[in-house]
Amino acid sequence: MLSNKLNIGDTIGIISPSAPITQELKEQFNRGLQVFKDMGFKIKLSKNIYANTLGYSSTVSEKVEDINEMFANKEVKAIICSQGGQNSNSILPYIDYEVIKNNPKIIMGISDSTAILNAIYAKTGIITYHQNDIIWGLGRKVSEKEVNDFKLRLIDEKNGKVEHFTKWSCLRDGIVEGVLVGGNLSTLVKLLKTEYCPNFNNKILFLEEYADESPLDEVDSKINLLKQHKVFEKIKGLWIGYYEKDTEIAKFEDVIMNNLQEYEFPILKCNDFGHNCENVVIPVGAKIKLDATNCEVEIIERILK
Repeated sequence: MLSNKLNIGDTIGIISPSAPITQELKEQFNRGLQVFKDMGFKIKLSKNIYANTLGYSSTVSEKVEDINEMFANKEVKAIICSQGGQNSNSILPYIDYEVIKNNPKIIMGISDSTAILNAIYAKTGIITYHQNDIIWGLGRKVSEKEVNDFKLRLIDEKNGKVEHFTKWSCLRDGIVEGVLVGGNLSTLVKLLKTEYCPNFNNKILFLEEYADESPLDEVDSKINLLKQHKVFEKIKGLWIGYYEKDTEIAKFEDVIMNNLQEYEFPILKCNDFGHNCENVVIPVGAKIKLDATNCEVEIIERILK
């Protein structure tokens, strides 16, 4: 199921389904909003955008009210998450997926938003979008590359080859086609064995991790959790992103390869999605061609209408 593309002048709704926007973050938040205003979009903040009722987060009911209202609101043409955090998975049982099915629209985020992006795809079949958020993406440092990729995918509705912001590398040869799912590793493992987890059969998985919260031994543990849930027996290919604290001794990709030696699927590495880097738009639920041999990813079907 496809959402409509964006047009300049459309209204973008902003929600906070994870961490609260504290007073210290409001200036950064407003800078991120200004990027979309400068592109020509109108901005609609959700009712509970600044709520911090629990002292560490807004309540489940406040978050659910906001996301359901944004999907139901005919004026809003896309939804972007203000930032990540830890507990967006708490709202998954209370999202009105029927409202979403009846009002498909772009929803975009990163990090903890991985839970929402994959749950919506799993429950509705609607393609969702992984790219930087308002506060820690464009609010911290405006990236012309990210802005241009946002326009290319979500305004011009282009599929085709994914832009290279950095040099990509092949970790294991191979070329496969399949539907893309994934995102932040720590968030994705929270979905395992729930109805909100995407079906991994014949999928291509993309993964990144936030180094400040998951040192490499923690990455190792979570990769093995996926392994023990037989995720890697099901997928057709793996695309891994940026990890900020790689060293000459050990890297994110080393953890991947050390634990996945018995599998044969292609593995591609890039630094073009993840925390604290520039992010390409990645459509969760879209069919892609992963060419690890030639270090290319191509979106091979329409992702908007």
